[in-house]
Amino acid sequence: VQLVESGGGTVQAGGSLRLSCAASERTFYSDAIMWFRQAPGKEREFVAGTRWSNSITIYEDPVKGRFSISRDGAKNTVYLQMNSLKPEDTAVYYCVAGAVLGRVGADDTWGQGTQVTVSS
Repeated sequence: VQLVESGGGTVQAGGSLRLSCAASERTFYSDAIMWFRQAPGKEREFVAGTRWSNSITIYEDPVKGRFSISRDGAKNTVYLQMNSLKPEDTAVYYCVAGAVLGRVGADDTWGQGTQVTVSS
């Protein structure tokens, strides 16, 4: 599986961005498509994710009500719509394809990462 991310950028607080993650294929071991982020000096954290097979979608508390995931099965693409962005959302965002939703596995596939910067 290969992942191609797009959509990062710089916005002011309160603004919106949409990230895209296009997968080359869907497999059992890449059923979960997740977004992680890592800010400078901080540990990587799970943001949100979904499963192709059953559409289960989960969000971490800091982004609930502001971020939403949508999917385009025909394009094997998952989108992360980020609204009401805050400066603390500034990070490199990574798309990850794996078998377990919400958890990184040794065999997971990572996208190249995209920078999201939110100015105050």
